Amino acid sequence: MAERNSIEFCVWGRYALFTDPLTRIGGEKCSYHIPTYEALKGIAKSIYWKPTIVWVIDKARVVRRVRTETKGMKPIEYGGGNSLAIYTYLADVEYQVQAHFEWNEYRRELERDQIEGKHYAIAKRMLERGGRQDVFLGTRDCQGYVAPCEFGTGEGYYDGAGELAFSLMFHGFDYPDEAGTNELNARFWSPVMENGVIRFKRPEECKKRKFVREMFPKAFREGENLRNVRTEAAEIGA
Repeated sequence: MAERNSIEFCVWGRYALFTDPLTRIGGEKCSYHIPTYEALKGIAKSIYWKPTIVWVIDKARVVRRVRTETKGMKPIEYGGGNSLAIYTYLADVEYQVQAHFEWNEYRRELERDQIEGKHYAIAKRMLERGGRQDVFLGTRDCQGYVAPCEFGTGEGYYDGAGELAFSLMFHGFDYPDEAGTNELNARFWSPVMENGVIRFKRPEECKKRKFVREMFPKAFREGENLRNVRTEAAEIGA
């Protein structure tokens, strides 16, 4: 059963690169076989986002067969020089995603912007238009595209394939404005895919975390760097 304020969308692209951001600063990169929670959350935010809301990814369905492709890349050498690195991408990917938004309880100053129906109407309208911002599949190198869909429809490569467990992998970041602390932490989990469907744990359910660095939330003020949702909804007729 879908959560309240839920959207369902299909996202696809020629390539994807889902990695642990803590270990991909330089050198060679190799994608996970399945998308991370943080990558899918980023796609939902590209469809529609305001600091008033937090997107929660409920589940994802792997529609096409998992295929990898390696490419020789020339990463930027900040110290000079010219080197070659091998990147391993996922090729020809397609996923169905179910997500919903909740209020950001750590943004009390934005309570006037918590108008549920208008946020939901704008999110649905932006999804129909292919998103408000460019969509990327894990990294800016991998362009993606989104469209509304009904989760679970159509034939999937892993339908009836049973259970497939994955080892420890990156889940997402705990950002200060969503966690109520002045820290940036990385979350990890061990996912299980059943008949092609990955049911994600909520961020607070992930027990393994790693401190990254101190970080402070950005301040938002209506009328200065934030537009009221009523104004936005009126402009697009939502």
